[in-house]
This record gives sequence, C-alpha cells and structure tokens, in this order.
Amino acid sequence: MSEKFEVLNLDIKQGQTVKIKGKISENAEGFSFNIGKSASDIGLHFNPRFNESVIVCNSKNSNSWESEERHQHMSFSRGSDVKFSLELHGNKFQVKLPDGHEISFPNRHGYDKLTYMSVKGDFKVTSFKYD
Repeated sequence: MSEKFEVLNLDIKQGQTVKIKGKISENAEGFSFNIGKSASDIGLHFNPRFNESVIVCNSKNSNSWESEERHQHMSFSRGSDVKFSLELHGNKFQVKLPDGHEISFPNRHGYDKLTYMSVKGDFKVTSFKYD
C-alpha cells in the first residue's frame, strides 16, 4: 500500500524546521520525502531504502534528477513509528534522523523559500508541522 501526502503553498523560510511524524509499514521497501518549489523542482529528495539499507538524497531541476548522495546511516526500521525533522539553511538542508544523527545535503538550487512538500511510499504521515 503506497501512501501519498502532498502539501502545496507552503511558506518555509531559511532557519525554519519541518517536523514529520509517521508510521512505516511492516513490509516497507522505502519511502521518499521531497521538499522544494514543485514536484518537478525539488531541493531535497530524501529516500530511505530498506532493501539496500541506505538513505539516498538527491535534487531535481525541471524534472531532471541530479547526482545522488548515498548515506549508510539507516536509522529507520519497518513497522516503526518515527519522527524526523528538516531544517533549511542558506547553503544546505539538515535532516535530523530518529536516532539524532544528522545528514546534510547541499541547497543546490539556492532556495530561500520552500513551497512544496510530499511524502510518498511506505510511510503514513500522522503529524506534520513547521515553525
């Protein structure tokens, strides 16, 4: 069962934090968290993949994927309730994982405001807020 959670017309500025809580399905293969200007212009694609035990980060510009970064620190597990957060800084995105570990990913497009967010795959969003 693939979930999709999408928010348009966000107004997230530098220094603000997005907090997501949710449940990962029991037989999850993975999920993706995307944030940027639109579905075709994504500043951060955050994609835990259970079958590879890796978190893939990437960005998308005019519907074209750019070069991905792979992080071996997998702190998500199938069937668990999790929360993670993302903060926008001038030159990077900072993602705080459920175990407190942080992953940085460059703000390749220089976004100073984010207006689009989606969560897709084997993850059901139960709470979402930003401040």
